[in-house]
Amino acid sequence: MPLEAYDHRRSARTRRVHALYEIAHTAVDFAAAMSFLVGSILFLWSKYQIPGVWLFIVGSFFFCVKPTLRLSREIHLWHIGKVEALSRQAPEEEARQQL
Repeated sequence: MPLEAYDHRRSARTRRVHALYEIAHTAVDFAAAMSFLVGSILFLWSKYQIPGVWLFIVGSFFFCVKPTLRLSREIHLWHIGKVEALSRQAPEEEARQQL
């Protein structure tokens, strides 16, 4: 479930960060799928079973990276949202201090 403290459409920066994480997630998803596909094909011949097993392990690693990317994106965007909120408050605080 995404963190609700931000809106990734809020600024150009958050849209860019969101898009970059989506590209990375898609690339990792594709790498995992290809690892499993090639590993499955190699597993058909006994002399290629060891490389096939290694490709299954690599594919499993990529499947573990996917939620890590999602969590990183959510934290990154949440942090950007906090910084943007603080920057919006800064001019108000300055005006209050000058009074």
